[in-house]
Amino acid sequence: MFENVKAIPGDALLALMMEFKQDPTPTKIDLGVGVYKDDAGLTPILPVVKKAESLILENEQSKGYIGPAGAPELAPLLQGLMLGENHPLITEKRIATTQTPGGTGALRVAGDLVNALNPEAKIWVSDPTWSNHFHVFAGAGVEVRTYPYYDAQQNALAFDNMLDAIRQMPAGDVILLHASCHNPTGIDPTLEQWKQISEVVSERGLLPLIDCAYQGFGDGLEEDVQGLKLILEKCPEALITTSCSKNFGLYNERIGALSIVAAQAEHCSNVFSQACNCIRANYSNPPAHGAAIVTTILADTTLRQQWETELAEMRTRIHRMRTELVKNLDALSSERDFSFITAQKGMFSYSGLSKSEVKYLKEKYAIYAVDSGRINIAGINDSNLERLSQAISEAISR
Repeated sequence: MFENVKAIPGDALLALMMEFKQDPTPTKIDLGVGVYKDDAGLTPILPVVKKAESLILENEQSKGYIGPAGAPELAPLLQGLMLGENHPLITEKRIATTQTPGGTGALRVAGDLVNALNPEAKIWVSDPTWSNHFHVFAGAGVEVRTYPYYDAQQNALAFDNMLDAIRQMPAGDVILLHASCHNPTGIDPTLEQWKQISEVVSERGLLPLIDCAYQGFGDGLEEDVQGLKLILEKCPEALITTSCSKNFGLYNERIGALSIVAAQAEHCSNVFSQACNCIRANYSNPPAHGAAIVTTILADTTLRQQWETELAEMRTRIHRMRTELVKNLDALSSERDFSFITAQKGMFSYSGLSKSEVKYLKEKYAIYAVDSGRINIAGINDSNLERLSQAISEAISR
């Protein structure tokens, strides 16, 4: 069976990450891998997570299975975080949430669910989008297509083209929307644009699949889900994938969730059972530790307040790095306007750097970024900011 199997190329981003790790240059800078880093260049464990883990260690009674849907106490806490307490969807039992292995696991369960309920449905993703969206949905047997999103000339949202494309999508198809901090561009719709998107999605009879991976990293916990709420006001059915990797710093704990929204409680319960069936056939049970951490933090008033403070500190540092980078680049060169970077949200930025400029940064300065020019703003800190700014200015002038 294995004799004639051909190797396939690995993920380009993972390959870039390995290349960075193997680079001996002491001043190297990683702007590629999509994880938060503090000013020391480390991906930290939040102090509040350490506190929660101490409580878990002290009180944990079992390592038994937690069931396909995961920890039952987690679901209402994540729903409240997204929608606020006493939201109609919650009180009317029109939303049900299952724990998953990270946001990626949630996306895969969503793909399996779409394939099980409507094998003819396609999933439409933004151009560009997180590259793994294609692999995940293809693995679930769902056809993936793209709609316009990024205007490279203006470094902005291609909003009119996006709306025109949505108006052409067949009823019953699925449209994936990023709730906030769009990956990879960092460009989000305004609230007015979200209203128009929600109206067109509803009119076309599309099923919104909202990828909520960065809540709290843009403008704030409540602000980052305003677009999501507008979609849910207009669309009676939706799928929402949640990741706790970024806002809790729990990357390797693989903790996420899939939420199902339906027009009636009975419909919601029925679809939820189908999702659990997909889980049972895939990984059977999700891991418990990450869910225990998130549950412990969100259920405790003091820990939750500490978490919100630590999340705000991460968000503020990213905002400051955006501002400082633009300020430095403006002072070094007037050849290109980078002010759009300060308007983008979250960790990522479509910087406008060309493939050749990205290559120059890596070969000359050991600065690693994705070929598309997408950079991770969280990889910038006070110690490398000046060198990075000088290198970008030099790459542009060449």
